[in-house]
Amino acid sequence: MGEMAVVDPFVFRLSIFVLAVFVGYYVVWSVTPALHTPLMSVTNAISSVIVVGALLAVGVSLAGDENATWWARGLGFVALVFASVNIFGGFLVTQRMLSMYQKKKK
Repeated sequence: MGEMAVVDPFVFRLSIFVLAVFVGYYVVWSVTPALHTPLMSVTNAISSVIVVGALLAVGVSLAGDENATWWARGLGFVALVFASVNIFGGFLVTQRMLSMYQKKKK
């Protein structure tokens, strides 16, 4: 029996990330304008889950883990800010898209 080659976990995760970037790019750019509003709603739902996880990361010292590292809390805060911007920006874009379909007031 031959030996199996071991793949470095970092290389494995990096390759999955790169593939996800390419797939995400082609999926997002092929969306028709009619599907933009439902897609933004799903994106807002995903970002709300990220906010919950980020709040857990930021408040990890309050949850009983006194050995929480500063970088975990810092990255949690950055994730919280980015996800919040994504949610509020998504609502603004969705509102603007929906206003395009309303009749103009004279």
